[in-house]
Amino acid sequence: MTTLNIRIEEDLKKKATKALASMGLDMSSAVKLFLHQTVAENGLPFHPTNNAKVIRAMWDREVADALKNGKSYTSTKEMFDDIIKGR
Repeated sequence: MTTLNIRIEEDLKKKATKALASMGLDMSSAVKLFLHQTVAENGLPFHPTNNAKVIRAMWDREVADALKNGKSYTSTKEMFDDIIKGR
């Protein structure tokens, strides 16, 4: 086990801590999650961009994939039964 020290702006830390807490994560767990995903994907686990066209194109591809390959259900009971069966 090792320790990682980083320097960030205080305001950024406060906002990130609040956002992570709303997802049930603390800062250490979030950083570990990020690093595990970085290793698993052999790169950043997201595509950093601020370009609206790139973001929209990525979103459109994800939606098209979900529509083509995703599961669909005729009722919420059917959905929950499938979720529970998958455990």
